[in-house]
Amino acid sequence: MIHFLLNNQRQSISTIDPNTTVLNYLRNVQRRMGTKEGCASGDCGACTVVLAEVENGQLAYRSINSCLTLLPALNGKQLLTVEDLKEADQLHAVQQAMVDHHGSQCGFCTPGIIMSLFAYQKNASQKKSIQNNPCVEFNKAEALAALAGNLCRCTGYQPIMNAAKEIGNHHQSDKFDQQKQRTIDILNSIQPVQCHAISNAQHSTTHALKTAFSPTTLQELDELLQQHPAAQLLAGGTDLVLDITQKHQSFNTLIYLGEILVLKQINLTATHIEIGAAVPLSQCHSVIAEEYPDFGHLLERFASLQIRNQGTLGGNIANASPIGDAPPALIAAGAILQLRIAGVRRFLPIDEFFVDYRKTQLAQGEYIEKIILPRKPQDSIYRVYKISKRLDDDISAVCAAIHIKINHGQVSSAIIAFGGMAAIPKRASHCEQALLNQVWAETTIHQAMDALQHDFAPLSDFRASADYRMRAAQNILLKCWIESQSALKPNANANHKPTQTLPHIPTRVTDYV
Repeated sequence: MIHFLLNNQRQSISTIDPNTTVLNYLRNVQRRMGTKEGCASGDCGACTVVLAEVENGQLAYRSINSCLTLLPALNGKQLLTVEDLKEADQLHAVQQAMVDHHGSQCGFCTPGIIMSLFAYQKNASQKKSIQNNPCVEFNKAEALAALAGNLCRCTGYQPIMNAAKEIGNHHQSDKFDQQKQRTIDILNSIQPVQCHAISNAQHSTTHALKTAFSPTTLQELDELLQQHPAAQLLAGGTDLVLDITQKHQSFNTLIYLGEILVLKQINLTATHIEIGAAVPLSQCHSVIAEEYPDFGHLLERFASLQIRNQGTLGGNIANASPIGDAPPALIAAGAILQLRIAGVRRFLPIDEFFVDYRKTQLAQGEYIEKIILPRKPQDSIYRVYKISKRLDDDISAVCAAIHIKINHGQVSSAIIAFGGMAAIPKRASHCEQALLNQVWAETTIHQAMDALQHDFAPLSDFRASADYRMRAAQNILLKCWIESQSALKPNANANHKPTQTLPHIPTRVTDYV
């Protein structure tokens, strides 16, 4: 059974198909029609809702795509939809700002935009409270990030941004602030203490029995995997649930990982960053960005905020997509995976994890427990590049990560990894060998660019042709060398000047309004 708050009403569910998305639950069970289905793939944002949960004694509000979220993710949280914002006949300040600034025309996307702005307002208000500074100014970049996962075909984004600016500059207390302590108390009282489940048990005579288990410890997870070795693990679900919404598949046994606290922890040591496999991408961003700034910029371009609030680093690795953004960056950083099966752990370099298209080294019943990221050496150059058709909320055509060390003008170590160039995220071993122990010079880079053709034979698809992918990958190497010149000591490469410049390859979110 799962327990959660729908607005301020406690809900308990034990019997339901666990393949039910939050969107379908809201519309078909609760008959709440404000939340819309646009794409059912997490791209348009029309289905955006907000989850509130207790963190460090406070409420944390996060926007999510309800079309990609399954019901186990609601347990112990508060679910808020557009119907919950107004009080009596008075619109919430976020809704009123959208009206005042003419931020809606056809209105189909408006509920999702409203909920993204609501989460943005709550987080901006909390930042002002933490900083004890009510005069913190509107942050346009934060507003853009909050709205990057919401598409509008007719209004135009400037009126919506005008509403966001008003919301960011003028916060007034609302009913959620006034009810905060009551909400915290209720959520604390419904936190799980042991494994629980939901299933379609009452309908199992006519349909296959479908069950979702939610363990709270690694021991419970190990036991479940021994009992159900073919069970499908579920973390954020932002990729897995596409099989339900797009391919119309259904899973008989799901095991939800989001209530195992040790899988949601980040531990910092003097030499490593340890990230639990179920930590959402948005929550590990700041830690990664501080150590590896380019990796942080990559995460800012990873899908949308709604996806990053649900999707996990462990899931992005385990699904073994050849175009996943995180694996190349992790390979270049020298990340190690801590794997576990039946209580036994083993450690595997991430560049050895991927075997073939969507295949990994994981044995049946084995799972990723944590990702161990070495601290970045201060004297190394670490760069990440993502090439995609759209700057925000898009899948890579090519993703590259380059990590090199230069000693006395020569390359002493090199790890170069690519996504989108093969059936798996993969190191460019011939390219690395072309660089090792060579002068870090433009002639060396051109040799490494040629060597890439021995590392990869990319395919053509609707994102990019094989020729484009190879040319982009080669130019990324040259771009990295050109950019590195300012990072090196003045005398390290005084005799080698760049003879050409490249078109700008965007690597981070920019203003588009």
